Amino acid sequence: MFVPNAEAAALRQGDRGEQVQWIQERLEDLGYEVGEADGVFGEETRQAVIQFQLSRGLDADGVVGAGTLYALQQRQAAVEVSRGFGRRGAQIVQMAQQYMGTPYVWGGSSPGGFDCSGFIYYIYGQFGISLPRMSDGQFEVGRAISGDNLLPGDLVFFSTYEPGASHSGIYLGDGQFISATSSRGVLVTSMDDSYWGSRYIGASRVL
Repeated sequence: MFVPNAEAAALRQGDRGEQVQWIQERLEDLGYEVGEADGVFGEETRQAVIQFQLSRGLDADGVVGAGTLYALQQRQAAVEVSRGFGRRGAQIVQMAQQYMGTPYVWGGSSPGGFDCSGFIYYIYGQFGISLPRMSDGQFEVGRAISGDNLLPGDLVFFSTYEPGASHSGIYLGDGQFISATSSRGVLVTSMDDSYWGSRYIGASRVL
């Protein structure tokens, strides 16, 4: 089986060839959508590389350098989950990011405006996954996941204006999550943010 040389030049959008096709096939095997594994490094492949990099804590620049290539060549335990969970998780993350900047609307659960739990409710609903409408109800479903085992697509919960789960988001990887915030609408934030980090109460996997 062909395996790219980690010492070769970095691969990026616009490149072509056997190494690119291997990367595309490997990404597909791990559950990331690349369009067609045709050996052409296009925009879909770049987005898949970025999602993979986020999930592995790498610089999400969409360029396959030595570090990203090495990670692609590894067969970690978490990767084995990805044939089912990872593909769906990557799709959910990609859809959620399409709504960056959508305004906050109290009680909103449509692209015209979301509140935090409405955003979760809508995104997962597009994949046929029925969840409770409110954050506290969402917190009760699925399987509890420790912070060390978070994967893109997991739900993360925070206690904000009242005790218990009062804010929910979607984990993106690389210590980041996306959610609908009352101050700035849908945006990406670090789990270690001074506000959110102190209010994090747990995570669940519903995929």
